[in-house]
Amino acid sequence: MKKTKMNSNSLLLLITIVLFFAMYAAGCVVYADKGFSRLQTFMNILINNAGLICVTCGMTCVMLTGGIDISVGSLIAMDCMIMAVGIERWGWKSPVLMLFILVIGIVFGLVQGICIAYLDIQPFIVTMAGMFFARGMTAVICKEQVSIVSDKIFSFLSSYKISIPFGGYVNKKGILQLPYMRITVIVALIVVALIFLMLRYTKFGRSLYAIGGNQQSATLMGLDVKKTKLKAYVLSSFLTSIGGICYCLNTMAGTTQQATGLEMDAISSAVIGGTLLTGGVGNVIGSLFGVLINGTISTLVKTNGKLISSWANIITAILLCFFIVLQSIFAMIKKRNK
Repeated sequence: MKKTKMNSNSLLLLITIVLFFAMYAAGCVVYADKGFSRLQTFMNILINNAGLICVTCGMTCVMLTGGIDISVGSLIAMDCMIMAVGIERWGWKSPVLMLFILVIGIVFGLVQGICIAYLDIQPFIVTMAGMFFARGMTAVICKEQVSIVSDKIFSFLSSYKISIPFGGYVNKKGILQLPYMRITVIVALIVVALIFLMLRYTKFGRSLYAIGGNQQSATLMGLDVKKTKLKAYVLSSFLTSIGGICYCLNTMAGTTQQATGLEMDAISSAVIGGTLLTGGVGNVIGSLFGVLINGTISTLVKTNGKLISSWANIITAILLCFFIVLQSIFAMIKKRNK
């Protein structure tokens, strides 16, 4: 059974990676004249989805236990609104607000985790309540759009460019344009690396896989299932708050409708990345490529110029169905080998 699970994990990851490179290579060939093959195009995908990468890492940890967290989009909206209002109307400094937002993420995850792990309430119901609470609290804090303009530290972090000394191009004015990335990309990649190491080499990471694979067996093995689930939801909300800060650095504003539907983007990215909805199988590297696939689809649609943005959702839906079918096949194989 262990061998089958490892094969399923590796195969789903391989399919995701191959799909991304095939899709991106096709874009480089078809839209080479529109600059799709430039390194900056890939960097822009990372920049635009840095917050989503952090959120998807947390979502992957929760889904490995067989759970779900649909509150992440609303939590990001609340984080952004707190950041914007805190700077522009409360007069708080951005470093203090960032720490405050991280604490909110921990507390938010702790409440949801206790309800799910210790009160045995369904994750969907608990996180749906969290979704409504965070979205409603966002409007309570402020109903208007608030732009961040007065904090020099936050503005510096938002606009700072990390130049890459290769992959540049000469524009029409004869000026060499070097590609760049933002600080948010560095944060997102660090999160991916840390979660990858955690899942692969720590007892907590192995416990997530064990609980998702078979909760009863995990209990018999002596694992503290409730405590592990609690930690998973705390980690998810904490990473979501990190993603919220990255998201706010990209938008430099807080609105009541911010990050609407982002929870579905995170779930679809994790599933496309090879994480089983039933738990026990998944990889944060696959989730990263799942985000990149969704980002590439959106970029291809925008680069085309003739397609409406809804085509990105349609293509994502098709891919999601494809990977869910694959998951069902692997689940049947797994059940047969028990």
